[in-house]
Amino acid sequence: MRRQRVASTNLGSVGYDAATQTLEVQFLSGRIYRYHGVPEKLHEQLIRATSKGQFFNAHIRDHHDFSRVD
Repeated sequence: MRRQRVASTNLGSVGYDAATQTLEVQFLSGRIYRYHGVPEKLHEQLIRATSKGQFFNAHIRDHHDFSRVD
């Protein structure tokens, strides 16, 4: 999945697959996670958020199933 860099103190890059509603996040630590069942609108809001880390923590983390990408 292609990711785009984002300006954040926590997130390094974000990608999205609308067909599967999968959000892929690479954290600044280098770890990559895929969050499942994320609506496209939520991805768009994340990209536009002033604080992407705060938005991610409030609306995605702990709200969607995820898997770690090795």
